[in-house]
Amino acid sequence: MNPKISDFGMARIFGGDQTEGNTNRVVGTYGYMAPEYAIDGLFSVKSDVFSFGMLLLEILSGKKNRGSFHPSHGQNLVGNAWKLWKEGKPLELIDTCLEDSCILLEIVRCLQISFLCLQQHPEDRPNMSYVVMMLHGESSLLEPKEPASFVGKKSPSSSKNQSSSTNEITVTLLEAR
Repeated sequence: MNPKISDFGMARIFGGDQTEGNTNRVVGTYGYMAPEYAIDGLFSVKSDVFSFGMLLLEILSGKKNRGSFHPSHGQNLVGNAWKLWKEGKPLELIDTCLEDSCILLEIVRCLQISFLCLQQHPEDRPNMSYVVMMLHGESSLLEPKEPASFVGKKSPSSSKNQSSSTNEITVTLLEAR
């Protein structure tokens, strides 16, 4: 339960009056990047909100986003969490080490906040000051739409004679040795 946070301070590269920007190259940790940044290189203060939502989901579930998927459903962490949410079984996602030390209604509230932070479109995500208010229980929560990164992953046994890409998006990193 010792989170290691990185790449969340990218908003520092902007001037005080900027709300959006376009970088020359994509930098950051895949899986935590907002879709608009990973795909189009567009970064804003709502990009950090997306990253926070992913971190919150990882803390609640006790699982990593990258490389984690539900074998029987072929879904990544976000997809599995959303499926359980829609089925009315969000507590099945929660890390068992949290069950005895937390109020379960607060855990479900945090899960809903993570979904609100993980929305596909930046304008659908709250700003961080509103996230803080929601975490303190000072405001009501909206019903989240289906979150971004709702991409399934095929299990190794079902991937024979299939393309190696699991979605329509490919990212290539070129790094010098």
